[in-house]
Amino acid sequence: MAATAVTKQKKQQAEAGTRERLVRTASRLMQHGGYESTPVKQLVREAEATLGSLYHFFPGGKQELAVAAIGHGDGEFAQMLRAALDSDPDAARAIEATAGVLADALAASDWRDGCPVTATALESVGRLPELQEACARSFGHWQELVAAKLRASGIEEAEAADLAVTVIATLEGAEMTSQVTRSRTPLLLAGRHLSRLVGSYTPAGT
Repeated sequence: MAATAVTKQKKQQAEAGTRERLVRTASRLMQHGGYESTPVKQLVREAEATLGSLYHFFPGGKQELAVAAIGHGDGEFAQMLRAALDSDPDAARAIEATAGVLADALAASDWRDGCPVTATALESVGRLPELQEACARSFGHWQELVAAKLRASGIEEAEAADLAVTVIATLEGAEMTSQVTRSRTPLLLAGRHLSRLVGSYTPAGT
């Protein structure tokens, strides 16, 4: 009985490992080339999986896997964003620091690892509603992390929510520009000016 339980546990661990590899690989490939440019055969090969395992874990196929991959990318980016925002108690300085963290990470990846959902988000609009919704959830998640930081600095809720949209949208655009130009400058400039904007809303003495 014990041996059967151990065998079952090992099988579950192996299956979890395969699913995790599929999700992580899909997230990485979609980050670089988007959904359409991620062939299923390449995906399963790089994940060291099989086509059968993909459909075992994701009966909806590539699109269902892509939604999970977007969620994975959302979580990874949120973790980096949260750490950067927590690096300074002052919201304005934290926003500038966040831009610097993004610039450093992008440069370290040789300008390849930008936003984990941008490429897929752009090609899914009006065509792939499930992917579009997943990308929208990611942007909303990141905006809420920024808004929480702004509220903690004394900015009123409505203004914090509006500013958070501006912060994420500006950082997204700056990150894309930094990728194309292979330069930290767009992100660093965006961070500097966002910091001034946030500072103008922060109550004195907070």
